[in-house]
Amino acid sequence: MTLPKILISACLLGRPVRYNGSAKPVLHPALSAWQKAGQLVIICPEVAAGFSTPRPPAEITQGHSGPDVLASTARVQDTTGADVTDQFITGAKIALALAQEHDCKFAILTDASPSCGSTHIYDGTFQGKKHPGTGVTTALLRAHGVQVFAETEIDELVACLSKIRLKI
Repeated sequence: MTLPKILISACLLGRPVRYNGSAKPVLHPALSAWQKAGQLVIICPEVAAGFSTPRPPAEITQGHSGPDVLASTARVQDTTGADVTDQFITGAKIALALAQEHDCKFAILTDASPSCGSTHIYDGTFQGKKHPGTGVTTALLRAHGVQVFAETEIDELVACLSKIRLKI
C-alpha cells in the first residue's frame, strides 16, 4: 500500500514564512513519522503566490470566509488597505495544483490564517477577533475533496488514516 501524501503548511514545519517572518512549528510524533516517510508535501500558499516575508497582515473582509472570496462576494485586504484577493486566490490554486499533483487527500493547515484557516479565521477588523470560518486555500481544497485539518487536529487525522488502513 502506498502511504498517503499530506499537504502541510510550511510554517508548521518551522519555516519562517508567516506574515511576520516567523514560523509556527508543531511538534507531534505523527508529523515526525510522516516527514521521515516522505509523506508531507510542503507549501505556504501566500509565499507561493508571490507575497514577501514579512508582509502586512491580511484578513477576509466584513466577517466573510474563504468560500465567499472564491464566489467573488468578499475580498481579502491587508493592513495598508491593499486588496490582495487575487494573490490569495492564486496561492489557493497553486496549493490545489500541488495537492492534485501529489494525490494529497488530506492537508494540515495553519488555523486562523486567511489562506489556511480551517475552523476559524480573523473577522476582517484587524482587532484580533476571530469567527468560525475557513481561509481561501482551505475552501478551495475542500471544494475539490481534500480533507483539511488544523494543526490542533493532528490526532483526528491520525484516527482518520487508521480507519482507512483498517478498510484495506
